[in-house]
Amino acid sequence: MKSMKVKLNSIERIRDFVSLVSLCTDHEFDLVSGRYVVNAKSIMGIFSLDQSADMELIIHGEECPELLEKLAAFEVKE
Repeated sequence: MKSMKVKLNSIERIRDFVSLVSLCTDHEFDLVSGRYVVNAKSIMGIFSLDQSADMELIIHGEECPELLEKLAAFEVKE
């Protein structure tokens, strides 16, 4: 399991993010915003969250460097 902070603050970013994680059928993804948890492959679930806040992406599955490299475009750099 791996987690990272992500920012999905526009419709285009959300669309691109969902397209990316939906291609990974061997991983499950959750997005956490406050006390709410949604399936990160669900565009409607993401729209139910506060897009102005950072969200925590939780990746369930084996480590996949290629996937993490692609997800870096959405990661919040602290």
